[in-house]
Amino acid sequence: MTGTNSSRLESLVSWDADWAGLRVVVTGIGLSGFSAADTLIELGARVVLVDARENEETLAKADTLRIVGAHEVLLGQEHTAALPLVGGEPAELVVTSPGWSPQQPLLAEAARAGIPIWGDVELAWRVRHRAGRRTADWLTITGTNGKTTTVGLAESMLQAAGLRAIAAGNVGTPVLDAIRDPVGYDVIAVELSSFQLHWSSSLSPLASVCLNVAQDHVDWHGSFENYLADKAKVYANTQIACVYNAEQRETEAMVEEADVVEGCRAVGFTTGIPAVSMLGVVNGLLVDRAFIEDRRRSAAELGAVSDLGDVVPRHLVANALAAAALVRAYGVEPAAVQAGIRNFQHGAHRIQQVATIEGVRWINDSKATNPHAAAASLSAFDPVVWIAGGLSKGVDYDALVSGHAGRLKAVVLIGRDSSGLLGSLQRHAPDVPVISVPPGETENGQATGNGEEVMAGAVAAAARIAADGDTVLMAPASASMDQFTSYAHRGDAFIEAVRRLEEGPAQER
Repeated sequence: MTGTNSSRLESLVSWDADWAGLRVVVTGIGLSGFSAADTLIELGARVVLVDARENEETLAKADTLRIVGAHEVLLGQEHTAALPLVGGEPAELVVTSPGWSPQQPLLAEAARAGIPIWGDVELAWRVRHRAGRRTADWLTITGTNGKTTTVGLAESMLQAAGLRAIAAGNVGTPVLDAIRDPVGYDVIAVELSSFQLHWSSSLSPLASVCLNVAQDHVDWHGSFENYLADKAKVYANTQIACVYNAEQRETEAMVEEADVVEGCRAVGFTTGIPAVSMLGVVNGLLVDRAFIEDRRRSAAELGAVSDLGDVVPRHLVANALAAAALVRAYGVEPAAVQAGIRNFQHGAHRIQQVATIEGVRWINDSKATNPHAAAASLSAFDPVVWIAGGLSKGVDYDALVSGHAGRLKAVVLIGRDSSGLLGSLQRHAPDVPVISVPPGETENGQATGNGEEVMAGAVAAAARIAADGDTVLMAPASASMDQFTSYAHRGDAFIEAVRRLEEGPAQER
């Protein structure tokens, strides 16, 4: 890449910078990719967008982007094998959707050619300043699990304080859409995946947190060490407070090694009694010993654990404390923290109590897509009939099973190939009954059966085993895409199957 082009990219640090004519390839036409392409077109860049998928949805999005001024939209697997030209000339920048791996051929070619690769979050950070609009502060949240709950809690607390705030990023609303809001926000709570952090380099949030780390997405990052390194990027250049999990040494080490703005503090959170400069729990109360003047001898009450709901697992308490630490760093008062907790609507598929049938509690935690998340769910219930299995993403289940074997009454396995989880059960919980639900018909190694039928079979199997006082917990510890379109689809299938089970006796009478 030429020095002139390099200098130009370095100067692109506001909406009002000179983006006109910049040759950009955008990869992926999902939520973030579409938002990035649309933004760049509005900025005046020349945009070529590439996506392997060619279906009704992507064709419609492609038509929209062409109408608003995309130079070219290339759909189909053949277009993802090499970096396309932009108007007959090499690209000056690639903006990638977060799910695209660095090993993907197009991105690998760009890297070899020295062409910078940004994610949509990096682009959003660079265009956040815009003449005539307020510039939002960022609170950034990452972690293997709990990100969406934490970012939602932070949003609720900020709004309770009377601030114009939004949760954005990996949570659903692309951060570029928040940046382009006509009015603008006081503060944005930004959920960041490890993928998004990988493709980011210049973020400088007001406060940041890594909630926890455990094996996940090893197939994408290449190793657990690479995954940790990308998660640690959340702390880079933080201005006021790096918030860490005092119960997980890895996150504290990330803070110790982070290059931050001078004066930035390290603030811990714990579900136990907090030390100085921490948030924690005392006698069922959430308390702050970090953002008060006399933190050595007193604490500020932020609410009660019971404000979080009827079923309050330990990790939900941790999420609330992390969110509270972020907004307290911003200056939110304790009363608004408590009001935000009380106002917060827990998302579906996250330790969601679906029903209690003849004394058996049915819990939907389809969002538990990895062992760490499933462990958090399992720790909240005993005894458990556990519905688990699915797409493993290359993780290991031994620690999960060995740590919770004592609370398992039985396991119902779903998934096209749950051999990894089955092996761990055989090694570490050999006396626990395991029932495998047939995956349905397959074609070219992929399940073609109806996911709803698979889940109905799993619920029926669990119902035959569970008795008064038991919990049936659907916390798969795996991704869903082998049999369902998403974790939400999987959760909805569970809810519907339980609903039918609940209606069954009434219909028979």
